[in-house]
Amino acid sequence: MPLSHRSTLTQFLIEERRRFPGASGDFNALILDVAIACKAIARAVALGELGGAMGKHAEEEGGSINVQGETQQKLDVLSNEVFIRRTEWAGNLAGMASEEMEQPYQIPGQYPRGKYLLVFDPLDGSSNIDVNVSVGSIFSVLRVQPEVQDSGRDVTEADFLQPGHRQVAAGYALYGPTTMLVLTVGDGVNGFTLDPNLGEFMLTHPRMRIPTDTQEFAINASNSRFWEAPVKRYVDECLAGRTGPRGKDFNTRWIASMVAEAHRILLRGGVFLYPRDSKDPSKPGRLRLLYEANPVGFIMEQAGGRASTGHTPMLEVQPSALHQRIGLVFGSKNEVERIERYHAEPVRVELDNPLFAERSLFRATAGALM
Repeated sequence: MPLSHRSTLTQFLIEERRRFPGASGDFNALILDVAIACKAIARAVALGELGGAMGKHAEEEGGSINVQGETQQKLDVLSNEVFIRRTEWAGNLAGMASEEMEQPYQIPGQYPRGKYLLVFDPLDGSSNIDVNVSVGSIFSVLRVQPEVQDSGRDVTEADFLQPGHRQVAAGYALYGPTTMLVLTVGDGVNGFTLDPNLGEFMLTHPRMRIPTDTQEFAINASNSRFWEAPVKRYVDECLAGRTGPRGKDFNTRWIASMVAEAHRILLRGGVFLYPRDSKDPSKPGRLRLLYEANPVGFIMEQAGGRASTGHTPMLEVQPSALHQRIGLVFGSKNEVERIERYHAEPVRVELDNPLFAERSLFRATAGALM
């Protein structure tokens, strides 16, 4: 499509707003502020060492630790600050929550408060920054309860504990060879590419759809000894390839950057698994529900894919804590449904008894053949 015929993000949002004549415009303004934040982060990531924001954050260069127990990179902290400063002032938000902050962020008293909540992972995949692998930002928009807006009280953790199906919008920015913003406002998924000459996100990937079938899967195989039986069964069948029960060969992919994994799946299909396992019984999964699993799950469902815990549709999960962790499987619908089916089936018991064989009750012995 010629550049002159492409919609900007602003034009796209205005056209979407026209479907709701009573809309105030606050939502559009919020999304555009998020887009500006993503542009600023993209610039910082692109500068790399030249920008002076590489490496671990503070604590004598050993790195400070965030609420997740993870070492913060300088760009984690910078990106979190950019999100806050670009969105707190406009009167669209009642509060925010982030992977990098233990408690909800209150809108400063000098700014008006709005009717939306913003939750975000300011820089997903930041452990890959030093090796120049694609990273990104993930965000989700929720409505605050009317009584919060009416009373003007500070938001609490409970205000954010909404199931994924109540998201108003979700998206991610991908900082790779090009910077992209992928967005759903509950009416499909659209991708926008940042034109560095214009400084605008241009619609380049309208109505993104995930193929229902795939021959690619992504999982961290180093955790295989901790997987639950249904996950191990699924991966073993994929690895068996054409001669196995699936009757086709699969490719494996693992980038260790969920935004990059989600983007690949949106463009060509696939399935991503970061399931619950027994590695750390105190953590029912690795990924965070509110600002990773829910927004990515919303995008996947809006693009014709599926997102699940393996047991339950992701968007139906009722959050219980701001930084709640959860297992996540998403991607091509038929594959995710297969994994769910394996979890629902009774566990198969594999008998490993030398007295039994496939064709007869007892194995033949040397004495029996004489």
